[in-house]
Amino acid sequence: MNAPVETIRDNLRQVRAAISRCEKEAQRAAGSVKLVAVSKTFSGDEILPALKEGQRIFGENRVQEAQGKWPALRERFPDIELHLIGPLQSNKAAEAVALFDVIQTIDREKIAAAIAAEQKKQNRKLKLFVQVNTGSEVQKAGIDPQEAAAFIARCRDVHGLEIAGLMCIPPQHENPGPHFALLRKLADEAGIAELSMGMSGDYETAIIFGATQVRVGSAIFGARPPLE
Repeated sequence: MNAPVETIRDNLRQVRAAISRCEKEAQRAAGSVKLVAVSKTFSGDEILPALKEGQRIFGENRVQEAQGKWPALRERFPDIELHLIGPLQSNKAAEAVALFDVIQTIDREKIAAAIAAEQKKQNRKLKLFVQVNTGSEVQKAGIDPQEAAAFIARCRDVHGLEIAGLMCIPPQHENPGPHFALLRKLADEAGIAELSMGMSGDYETAIIFGATQVRVGSAIFGARPPLE
């Protein structure tokens, strides 16, 4: 069941307040953590209350789904910043570079090459993140932590990509803290400033560990359909 409009607005306010509180507790500057509202599976009508509340940064998992709803929303709200936070197939690179402002899920050579080619072809420069599989989970996307430094170097030196940040999704039933700490360590070693980590259940912890972006969906929009 879709969350009522007022519920979405109230949820968004509560998440923003929690982010502000965590920034203070971690002795970080106010506004140093960006909120990426994860709108995957939700319709344009469901996203609208968040837009009217001033939210402008959104995350989507699938290129095709995003193509179906964001062009119309962008006509009304041209300052939207759209992040791809789901796995990218190389055959969708052209559409992804055309639609998104940020791609958070670069995790293999083929994708790095495809994005580099499309940025040049379309004369677009996106903000790019490397996804790290901090738990080394076989079923999960992301570069293995032991290979991250070399892969980041290849993205920069071979493909000419500017890597702005690292992203991770910790294993579901583990303490996320050590995974956030590992991502921060890898970022520091690579001279990378931005960290996209933390979701609805653990974003407050992620802020303590240095997240510069948190990806929050269900805590704003409500539960997703069971099949998603």
